[in-house]
Amino acid sequence: MTKISGPIGVFDSGYGGLTILEQIRRELPGYDYLYLGDNARTPYGTRSFEVVYRFTLQCVEYLFGQGCQLVILACNTASAKALRTIQQNDLAIIDPNRRVLGVIRPTVEEVGKLTKTNHIGLLATSGTVLSDSYPLEIHKINPDIQVTSEACPMWVPLIENNEHLHEGADYFVKKNIQNLFNNDKQIDTVILGCTHYPLLYDKIARELPRGVTIISQGEIVARSLADYLHRHPEMDEKCSKNGHCRYLTTENPGKFSSSASIFLSGDIQAEHVEVTE
Repeated sequence: MTKISGPIGVFDSGYGGLTILEQIRRELPGYDYLYLGDNARTPYGTRSFEVVYRFTLQCVEYLFGQGCQLVILACNTASAKALRTIQQNDLAIIDPNRRVLGVIRPTVEEVGKLTKTNHIGLLATSGTVLSDSYPLEIHKINPDIQVTSEACPMWVPLIENNEHLHEGADYFVKKNIQNLFNNDKQIDTVILGCTHYPLLYDKIARELPRGVTIISQGEIVARSLADYLHRHPEMDEKCSKNGHCRYLTTENPGKFSSSASIFLSGDIQAEHVEVTE
């Protein structure tokens, strides 16, 4: 019987998932990867649960059609608004042997190990904050932890317009962090709940009170995936291993390749694809 194998699919509504992909490739360099950015329909954060679910499912099915047996939703909004429905309802119909994983669960599993005050701060997009996904997932594991959230609507546009290293970004980072700690001064651990935010890491760290721990998703998700594949050898066998990586976008591939340089250490060549209803 011929074994079915394919690349690990990595999906995001835009560019931020590239920060997750880069960490995954550092952790698991021998695997093949297929990245899909739905840049033509980004941003997802301001869209309804139904729209995000529909768009995410379309992109997951596209990656399945490209041979992916495992897909990572490297997008907090998609993980918050679509993952559970896809896992519980759609996979049984599409293919019960395939898997879709998100970035929220691995992140919140780290929280209890790091906080000493049981007060957590979340910096995220408006869509992720409004979904309440982080508090819900955290309370499943640690019901005593208090989560305070701060939506940071300007951070993603600053990053995607390559303004995040300039002084203009300082104002918004300082403002949002001040808002967060004005609401709870006992916070000792802050989650960066958007895959773009590691690009603001130094500015965020500079504004946080001394001793506050930052949880950045890339390394956590990468370690979690490595552990998942170790615990599920049947899925690991379905992941092809040639060390290759391709990049797909629903927008202009030249623009994607150029903008990706903000998020990745090397140059890439993206391919345009159509993801339809």
